[in-house]
Amino acid sequence: MLDATTRSGGTATASPRAAAGTAGPAVPAAPTGITARAARILLSPWSRLSLLVLLLASAASAVLLFQPQKLLVHGWPPQLGGAAAALAYAVAYGLCTVAFVPRPLLNLAAGALFGSQLGLGSALAGTVLGAGLAFCLGRILGQEALRPLLRGKWLKAADGQLSRHGFRSMLVARLFPGVPFAAANYCAAISRMGLPSFLLATALGSIPNTAAYAVAGARAATPTSPAFLIALACIALPGLAGAVVAWRKRKQLRAR
Repeated sequence: MLDATTRSGGTATASPRAAAGTAGPAVPAAPTGITARAARILLSPWSRLSLLVLLLASAASAVLLFQPQKLLVHGWPPQLGGAAAALAYAVAYGLCTVAFVPRPLLNLAAGALFGSQLGLGSALAGTVLGAGLAFCLGRILGQEALRPLLRGKWLKAADGQLSRHGFRSMLVARLFPGVPFAAANYCAAISRMGLPSFLLATALGSIPNTAAYAVAGARAATPTSPAFLIALACIALPGLAGAVVAWRKRKQLRAR
């Protein structure tokens, strides 16, 4: 007598016990109902965009509450000094730029606190860190929701320029201080520009302007010194050139 099968007319029929023994592992069913619906809502593009807006609003509110500009008056915490203080300032600088603290103020403070060279290094590191944080936040939380809204002529032109010529476009945007730092970060994040090109263009393009502010901050006690006056000229002239370029680009877009 066979336990696993019974033979009838030359045909083998598996018993229920044998069939159960050869069955594969059970596949868990896909989540359904309220749990799946809640997961889809929480991970949807508009939910992530709402989270981004909430984070940025909270960061800006924290800046208004704690007023980091008091650093210019009270100085850096005395327990830190030298390279450690500059590194800590770079981290704080990056977080402050994400919270929309103006970079000129932070660059001046870097020069006043650490001198021209160390201040430039700290401010530049903070610039790249803040830009990278903003880019990643915008890319992860905002790109999918905002890309379908790029329908205007100017928006399409800016998106196409950043997507096709990302490094060159961002380098120009950083060299001319008329382009808002935060706006450039989030525009690049929404476009199809790559993160490495964005960070490299930010680092290279931010050197002249950041250096000018750091030198001005370091020489603020002697406003008639040649170094301070040269720094002011390096701040003013690129801004004027940026305004001229923006005006010409605006005329070209209107003519299309």
